[in-house]
Amino acid sequence: MAGILSSISGKSKVNLKNRKFAIVVAEWNDDITEPLFDGAYNALLGSGAKKENIIRVNVPGSFELPLAAQRQASKKNIDAVICLGCVIQGDTPHFDYICQAVAYGIMEVNLKSNKPVAFGVLTTLNKKQALERAGGRLGNKGEEAAVTVVRMLEF
Repeated sequence: MAGILSSISGKSKVNLKNRKFAIVVAEWNDDITEPLFDGAYNALLGSGAKKENIIRVNVPGSFELPLAAQRQASKKNIDAVICLGCVIQGDTPHFDYICQAVAYGIMEVNLKSNKPVAFGVLTTLNKKQALERAGGRLGNKGEEAAVTVVRMLEF
């Protein structure tokens, strides 16, 4: 975490103390999404955000992330949204449909709201790959999503 955080801590052109963030978290695969949330939350705090300015919103699954992100991004007091979820490939094409819809939906919210909306959704072939990206040997993609919105706020 220190490597990613050090790339924004103390160097951000934006004072985050008065910025408000929404973190939208899918409850499906919560053994993966909880560590993603922890990574995002701690990265925001490490970047200067205040606890009281970080709002968590839970949704049932990744498919529901775009609607919740849209609702949060439409609020005047929300500066950025982080979407966190995990879709693990199964034996049917369901994986492909969900991943495409979620990615497109989050991109649309990003563009229509004119606010940073990060895609912190793992789309993995198996649970092992997801765990590796949720605080395992490949880092924490929730943390990376938080770094992304902070960097985008600099625009």
